Amino acid sequence: MTLSLLIIAPYLNILIGGGFLWLWKRTGGVVQLTTAVLWFSYGIYESLMYLRIICSGECNIRVDLLLIYPLLGLVSLVSLVAYYLKTRKP
Repeated sequence: MTLSLLIIAPYLNILIGGGFLWLWKRTGGVVQLTTAVLWFSYGIYESLMYLRIICSGECNIRVDLLLIYPLLGLVSLVSLVAYYLKTRKP
């Protein structure tokens, strides 16, 4: 999946957040809940950008994504590792 898909289809961010919310329901881990909230927040933010509510149309260069994507990637990776460590059988 290319990252541009997350911009042109903001609802996918909500689906990813829902996946982390499901992981949180299974383990009760704070990391998974935080990751879900971050993905939901990004989904709302990107939806507002898509609908041109935040941006008036002059937002062709999205410098904000240089910070957002690495942060979401890192938090998601940490969340998945934490989930794996919490659910693996000894």
